[in-house]
Amino acid sequence: MSQHHQQPVPATQECTLLEAVNLALHYEMHHDESVVVLGEDVGTNGGVFRATSGLKETFGFKRVMDTPLAEALIAGLSVGMASQGLKPVAEIQFMGFIFPAFEHLFCHAGRMRNRTRGRMTCPMVLRAPYGGGIHAPEHHSESTEALIAHTPGIRVVIPSSPARAYGLLLAAIRDPDPVVFLEPKRIYRGTKLNILDDGQALPLDTCFTLRTGTDVTLISWGACIADTLEAADALSEKGISAEVIDVATIKPLDIHTMIMSVASTGRCVIVHEAARSFAVGAEIAAQISEKCFLNLLAPVQRVTGFDTHMPYFRNEQYYLPNSKDIVAAVDRCFKEA
Repeated sequence: MSQHHQQPVPATQECTLLEAVNLALHYEMHHDESVVVLGEDVGTNGGVFRATSGLKETFGFKRVMDTPLAEALIAGLSVGMASQGLKPVAEIQFMGFIFPAFEHLFCHAGRMRNRTRGRMTCPMVLRAPYGGGIHAPEHHSESTEALIAHTPGIRVVIPSSPARAYGLLLAAIRDPDPVVFLEPKRIYRGTKLNILDDGQALPLDTCFTLRTGTDVTLISWGACIADTLEAADALSEKGISAEVIDVATIKPLDIHTMIMSVASTGRCVIVHEAARSFAVGAEIAAQISEKCFLNLLAPVQRVTGFDTHMPYFRNEQYYLPNSKDIVAAVDRCFKEA
């Protein structure tokens, strides 16, 4: 007699964003043997933030590989693996160390599909903790997502909650093209949410409307989403209804969702901690100004970091946007209407 094996019922776990990343990696490695993890200290130590904790014990050293301190090597290995049927998920310990990897990321990973006229793809994920707010030293607090987003052929994904970290990382690993997955370390352990470990991916290239509103559209991503939601609560107490949009995938942009929101509210504030000039927020502001010009009741406002290096921890709070800055920007929208 044939025996029918029932699939185990997916378990729900209370997870931080960091734990959700770990949960997604465990799930995908269990269900897809082509997924491998590599990076500095990702195996024995479980990564500098412990995002890969337990993977080596579960899947072995052939699928969870500790590498030398060499970001160019990590990216180059990932491109080679991806071209030969594997799905590498590589970790760069901090985004500030990602620059040696650009040669392989920009010149090879991002060009693979175009160079081979679609005959080959490069299904790799490059994970990196990014952003400030944890009192880190130099090169550990950068937000240079615009550099990568400017490059054709590469997706850039930034989660802002445990649920989105889980679902978007699964989608990134399954995507046939290269994805840079930037994890906002300021909120790595900030909140916990119940995550159903069912392997359900969230859509890439799509904004998430976290809160509906009628008076102003607040657009942000990553760690700044928490500040933006806090600002929306403060605005509500003032009688201002704010719609909050999490961009999530900043390359390619789901500009349609943002345009539809701004066309309805007539006002827009964009929030990010990266430097102001030439940033992703500037691109969003330009497209909204082009496509919603007749709907705008006031100029698009931006709340951003400064055009300087991220300062050391004593001055971090002066650099990072906060909810009061966002509320002040909304006030300007109404004064200039």
